[in-house]
Amino acid sequence: MLKIVFLHPDLGIGGAERLVVDAALALQLKGHQVHIVTSYHDPAHCFPETRDGTIPVTISGNWLPRSIFGRFLALCAYIRMLWASFYTVFLSDMQPQVYFCDQVSICIPVLRLSTRVPVIYYCHFPDLLLASHKTWIKKLYRAPLDWIEEKTTGLATTTVVNSHFTAGVFCDTFKSIRRRPKVLYPSLNFRSFDRECGNSLSSVIGTKQVMDFVFLSINRYERKKNLGLAIKAFGLLKSFLGDAKIHLIMVGGYDYRLVENVEHYDELQKLTSSLQLGDCVTFLRSPSDETKTCLLKNCHTLLYTPDKEHFGIVPLEAMYCQLPVIAVNSGGPLETVEDHRTGYLCHPTVEDFAEKMKYLYENRNLATKMGERGRQRVIEHFSFNSFSQQLNELVGELTASRT
Repeated sequence: MLKIVFLHPDLGIGGAERLVVDAALALQLKGHQVHIVTSYHDPAHCFPETRDGTIPVTISGNWLPRSIFGRFLALCAYIRMLWASFYTVFLSDMQPQVYFCDQVSICIPVLRLSTRVPVIYYCHFPDLLLASHKTWIKKLYRAPLDWIEEKTTGLATTTVVNSHFTAGVFCDTFKSIRRRPKVLYPSLNFRSFDRECGNSLSSVIGTKQVMDFVFLSINRYERKKNLGLAIKAFGLLKSFLGDAKIHLIMVGGYDYRLVENVEHYDELQKLTSSLQLGDCVTFLRSPSDETKTCLLKNCHTLLYTPDKEHFGIVPLEAMYCQLPVIAVNSGGPLETVEDHRTGYLCHPTVEDFAEKMKYLYENRNLATKMGERGRQRVIEHFSFNSFSQQLNELVGELTASRT
């Protein structure tokens, strides 16, 4: 049995957080002792395993600011993660055999230079590519952060990424790092999706409307997720089908502390109103896992709109629940969604999405078959057991080489 400590900046609800929680659960099931150190954890906005005691969580550094007057988010994240690493190494008695960190690599030098414990760094995507560099002020602000990101990422004992797409971007971006990262696909814990859903779709979204075909979008309320594409495509489809009883449910991770979440949620509601779709579109913010599972089991098609998404766990969740997936033909979905077999990979245009949505609406049997194939694909290639085994082997290799 090994003791493994995870360091993660903000332990909320999102794809990165789901990966960290699943990694901790996977190693825990293999007999290891796990512990998560984070600078922020809200019991009202987190995954249940971090709230009910399944995974021990220590919060350190919550007193440090997340931003300065709504700006300098990256700099504050670096400072908070630095503090979390200092706390873990110098102020706690955890003494792990392996560290696992992700998102913010500034903690790696503290962990490596202060201990001889190996460090796994899970790179969801290079942060420097996600940040804005449009003005000279932003370029000046980001220059030292981008340099630090590359140099500290290279100090990890082993670097892991979520897809071959991300691995290619990693190598193209971090030229000074000679080692190609290993690929460890995120997985699904099937048990969480196998539980019975006791509520009807109408009761979950709070409507008495008769809904013949329901489209579902699940993503954080962030502009880069291109959620407006789903609403516009649905509006175009509505113009094609006239009085057809179709509905769109927009589900998003929402944190009131994040200005972009608040602003973009309002922007999407205004877009819906401008297209006169108010009665046909429902918005949900950070629903429970139980509600999310009910939606996945009762809707008919998933719309996945991010372009060049690093991996994207939502298409896997949808395919396991036997929903066909309509996604943008770039990034992670190229490795998860089989075009014309488990869904469609489209250009990120309103017309292309609306055309595929109309085809599935008119061909229900095909949609059902695609859903069945999608479930089988997830079981064969993205199981939690496979993920657990690969991660356990990686941890074993690191500790064996250290010995």
